[in-house]
This record gives sequence, C-alpha cells and structure tokens, in this order.
Amino acid sequence: MRILIQRVSRALVTVDGENVAAIGRGFLALVGVTHGDAAVTAAKLAAKTARLRIFEDAAGRMNLALADVGGEVLAVSQFTLYADARRGNRPSFTDAARPVQGEAVYAAFVEALRAAGVPVQTGVFGAHMRVDLVNDGPVTILLEA
Repeated sequence: MRILIQRVSRALVTVDGENVAAIGRGFLALVGVTHGDAAVTAAKLAAKTARLRIFEDAAGRMNLALADVGGEVLAVSQFTLYADARRGNRPSFTDAARPVQGEAVYAAFVEALRAAGVPVQTGVFGAHMRVDLVNDGPVTILLEA
C-alpha cells in the first residue's frame, strides 16, 4: 500500500463538474492499493498518517500532527501509484489491486482514520476526478507498507 501525503492549505475534488469533497488545512492523501494489501495494512498506514508530524510548531520545526492543528484529510483513491514505467513508454498497472479489493482497502483506510478522530472527506472511487490543491511548503511524503 502506498499513501502519498501532500500537506495542503486547501484541497477540493470535483467529479463531472460537481464539488464532491473539500478540506481546509490538512493532508491530501492519494491512496494506492496493491494485491497483498488488506484492512490491517490500511489501519497501519492510517495510524501513521494520523500521527505524522509535518506541521510547523512555534519554532518553525515540523513537530505537529493533524490533531495539533485541527487538520483534516481528503483521501483520494489513486491506482496509478502502482504504475510501472520501467519498460517502454506506456505504464503497466498490473501491480495495482483489482477494483473490488482496492475499494475495500481504501474504505478501510478512511474508516481507520475516522476511528482515530481525524475528519475525513473522500473522492469517488473509480471516478474521473479533478483534484485542486494548494500544496503547503511544498511538503510531500510517501508512506508505504
């Protein structure tokens, strides 16, 4: 499982011209699932996401987590995190989980974040989404399990 975390000052997901989710300060979490992933993997990375200290404290050090700053998460499914472009010019997506498994593990990630007390908005699984964000920093962190 791969979670690409972008620290944002705001983020918005649009599907077919309609705003479906929006957050203020927090994380845009792009969520990729591979074949061996399960709910336990999702729970582990959700806990890591909730505790990730990448917001600046009064001294300017990355020392604060989502709860410390009243942050929220916009979670967006992203099978392309498992793209393999080592050969040729057209990426292969064979390492990405099939949709049924991907959606279940993605949902488990979202629920584990919520259980940890993190406010979460979501994109629409499998939809063509437009994601608008302001990357704060920029700060981008890749989590893997």
